[in-house]
Amino acid sequence: MTGVDEREVQHDIETPASIQIRFGIEFLAASLADATVVMSMPMSGLHNPFTGAPAVGPLAILVDAAAGVVNHYRRCTDQWTVSSELSLDVSPDGIEAMDDIATPVVASARAVGSVGTTPLSICTLTCGDTVIGTGAVRSVFVPADGVTAKRPPQTLLRGAPTLADLMAVQIHTGENGSIVLNQHADPDLNNDIGIVHGGMAAAGLELAASAAINPDHSAGLQTASLRVNFVRPFFAGNTSRYVGAPLRVGRSSGIGDAQAIGDDGKVALTGRVTAYR
Repeated sequence: MTGVDEREVQHDIETPASIQIRFGIEFLAASLADATVVMSMPMSGLHNPFTGAPAVGPLAILVDAAAGVVNHYRRCTDQWTVSSELSLDVSPDGIEAMDDIATPVVASARAVGSVGTTPLSICTLTCGDTVIGTGAVRSVFVPADGVTAKRPPQTLLRGAPTLADLMAVQIHTGENGSIVLNQHADPDLNNDIGIVHGGMAAAGLELAASAAINPDHSAGLQTASLRVNFVRPFFAGNTSRYVGAPLRVGRSSGIGDAQAIGDDGKVALTGRVTAYR
């Protein structure tokens, strides 16, 4: 890490060390003064548990970590930040590029415009020498009173964990064959205010929406973009889940929607995936 106070990174309540360790996220460079961050995360071998195809969703974890921390750097001393919106766009060859080689995807994030009340940051995603996409995160400020950075015990994952293992999710057969992905509680997947990490929840939305527009599990429609709104805190428990539904499926494109429903029964996040063959 270069040019950043280590304590500032440790106190990012959105992406604590447990998330970084679970998904192999590394800081490559950062500057508090310039509000820039460079992070990396391995993506090869992370497949959608429904379709078995390379998953775009995990990129949202990296985008939320990198662009989210840039917004975090711009806060006042009595504030914290939480994500309000997240977007992700992937190039036509992006999925193949990140799944074919073991090189991690690198997110280079920077601030956009003035801070205001809803700071915005964007990032460029590269894999090796190839630009594979872009991402953006808009945050809102919350009072820092009572927020403490707590490191939960690490959940041990043996062997070679799948994406479903890393995310603590499980396919569930919903009514009338609907797409449902259960989100199990895992303290290592929470941020420091006790709710599921926003980028990881966004990844769950992409997995469910992508499966909904690929009902034969062929993954013929590959995710090109993801748009996420954070409605309220997402609490994991016995009934928390992601539910996907097709909006339109055509010969060359498809649109799928998904919701993250917390253990309290309330919709916490909404997402829309646009995909192409």
